[in-house]
Amino acid sequence: MAESDPLLSRARGDSGRDCRAGFPASRSVQVGPDAAAGWDLCFDQAVVFIEDAIQYRSINHRMDAGSMWLYRWYYSDTCQCTSDVRYRSAPWDPPCGLTESIEGLCLLVFVADLSVKSYLVGWAQFQKSLWLLDYLVVLVVSLVDWTVSLSLVCQEPLRLRRLLRPFFLLQNSSMMKKTLKCIRWSLWEMASVVLLLALHLSVFTMFGMLLFTGEEQGDGQDKERLTYFRSLPEALTSLLVLLTTANNPDVMIPAYSKNRAYAIFFIVFTLIGSLFLMNLLTAIIYNQFRGYLVKSLQASLFRKRLGTRAAYEVLCTPAEGEAPPRGVGVKPQDLVQVLQKVQMDGTHRQAIVEKVHSYGGGLLSADKFQNLFNELDRRVVKERPPRPEYRSPLLQSAQFLFGHRWFDYLGNAVVLANLVSICVFLVRDADVLPRDRDDFILGILNCVFILYYLAEMLLKVFALGLLGYLSCPSNVFDGLLTVVLLVQCEAAEAPASRAGCALQLGFAPCPPQASLRAAGRRRLGSCLRASTDKGASSPYPASCLVGGRRGPLQEPEFPLCLSAMGSGCLS
Repeated sequence: MAESDPLLSRARGDSGRDCRAGFPASRSVQVGPDAAAGWDLCFDQAVVFIEDAIQYRSINHRMDAGSMWLYRWYYSDTCQCTSDVRYRSAPWDPPCGLTESIEGLCLLVFVADLSVKSYLVGWAQFQKSLWLLDYLVVLVVSLVDWTVSLSLVCQEPLRLRRLLRPFFLLQNSSMMKKTLKCIRWSLWEMASVVLLLALHLSVFTMFGMLLFTGEEQGDGQDKERLTYFRSLPEALTSLLVLLTTANNPDVMIPAYSKNRAYAIFFIVFTLIGSLFLMNLLTAIIYNQFRGYLVKSLQASLFRKRLGTRAAYEVLCTPAEGEAPPRGVGVKPQDLVQVLQKVQMDGTHRQAIVEKVHSYGGGLLSADKFQNLFNELDRRVVKERPPRPEYRSPLLQSAQFLFGHRWFDYLGNAVVLANLVSICVFLVRDADVLPRDRDDFILGILNCVFILYYLAEMLLKVFALGLLGYLSCPSNVFDGLLTVVLLVQCEAAEAPASRAGCALQLGFAPCPPQASLRAAGRRRLGSCLRASTDKGASSPYPASCLVGGRRGPLQEPEFPLCLSAMGSGCLS
């Protein structure tokens, strides 16, 4: 039955759906358990209709109390869990009967799924649903094939049910259904272009065989040239792959080497096939999918409005003194009570309830009722925590400066400068082995950048507050990177500090290990040259290059050269 049929007609439910028949107009005058049960049924129906509108589902299903409970349980988050088929374990050859038993349980689950769906939509709607009918046929074939497998002790040559397994994935995915439907609608327009492509390949295949196989087969490139067009299947295959420009040099170059004029054949083939027909096919597919997307959005919006209108009809309260069929509105308190039972996002529920309260205590008309559920289409924007308040004008100015977006732009510029510096040093030392590179200057630059990142993080925490800083994902990412860089820097500096390299090289924050080794070797060479000049009689060298200075060593500088000669940094 189409969705445009009158709402709440008895033809759409076996047990009747007119929950208001026989009940007074207002809850205040309803007495007895039957009246209360009837009003609760109206509330439950409104809950189901609103959930259908939120999920863009059809309202063509049973609406009695038992069916609605089963319907809500079937479409609940607990029941509608699916497994990811992309992750599979290594292949294993199990004994006969093990996988068949598991498969039998899965088929029973699918049988139960089909039974519930067919019961909820009713027999009339089941006969009109092609997906449900195909579901039934696939299940019957799978069960028959499964029975045959058990009868032949898993020795059957072909298992048809394996070919049908993707259908279960398609049947339970609305997005896959929409994609297949769009492809089906696009087949006729795609078929015309595919026919042109086939004609294009056929004509050029015959031309190629006439051009390239008319001569006697020679050696070298002539033999290779004739290989691609020796027979009709090989020539058709070569041009089919050439249409994708995959084997362009292999097919074209041998013929081009024989005669330059043969290039005209391949140029014309590529222009017509790759640049015109293939792009035309792509444009047709894109146009069809775009048109189907618009239709899909329109269908989803129609289902949403149909569900909210059905909820309005079952909650509609006739005005005093008017006939029951002419309903004029819904009580706000009734709608709020229904919303508490609806499975929806809490933020959207709160927004709808606040809007209901803003209308006052009057009855909600159909237009107001529809407009209430427009809140479902609005994106929820989380408010960031408030910034800390400072009394000092200087601190307020600093907070404004470091919390401005231009401060973020400055940070991005510094990151770009860091990348440029790394690229410059990599290009400069491209021909130098890693163990021979002098990364001392690069280490200092990296340390300067890390210190800036740390200062930027602290200043942002000062301006935005800790909660405000953590509320932005980009700030959290920058902070984690800064912490990782600091930890790595400390880990690289610790061995150098233990070896005494920091004292020899002067203050160099966070130098890389390659820089320490290179500078240590230079210091050791200076010490050895100094000791060679003075002879080996003195236990300490008399002169050494210390801090860029050549001259007599002072007493405090003796351990420096000795430490350079025996330091672990020189290994």
